[in-house]
Amino acid sequence: MEPLEIANRIRDKFPLEVADIKTFRDQVFVSVKSGKIIDICRYLYEDPDIFMNFLSDLCGVDYPGRTHRFEVVYSLYSIKHNHRIILKALILEDNPAIDSVVQIWSGANWHEREACDMYGIVFNGHPDLRRILMPDDWEGFPLRKDYPLKGREDREYRGLEELKELHAHDRDWNIG
Repeated sequence: MEPLEIANRIRDKFPLEVADIKTFRDQVFVSVKSGKIIDICRYLYEDPDIFMNFLSDLCGVDYPGRTHRFEVVYSLYSIKHNHRIILKALILEDNPAIDSVVQIWSGANWHEREACDMYGIVFNGHPDLRRILMPDDWEGFPLRKDYPLKGREDREYRGLEELKELHAHDRDWNIG
């Protein structure tokens, strides 16, 4: 099945949820409202003609100034049918939250944690939504476009002195 045909089936099944369908370089992108993401993803997984059984990637995106500032992008692939599609869930800035798809694709676990850690997007129902890349005491979300490029100026990371001590002899040992 061609990706555009899959996109049209999504639109037929969820007409009120599909915001846009775009194609670019043989890829099809379906933008959907975030409220029914579980239903849409379950449909893509369970329909035998589509059977998107592999979530190859999940990431967050930040578009400041848009009504839906954030997106969660799902790159889906069917190993059985050898077709793919990209699903984009639109998320409002004032409530950056969406339901977790870990119940459908267990591989989404760490991807959702990373999107939460870097963008502050909360995945409702996630089994273990704790920071994965940044220290537990880190403030802010480093991949948001409004995050300062040089980090926060009002304070230095509390663990910096420990890191300096840990790496004090790197040059002596030809490590750094």
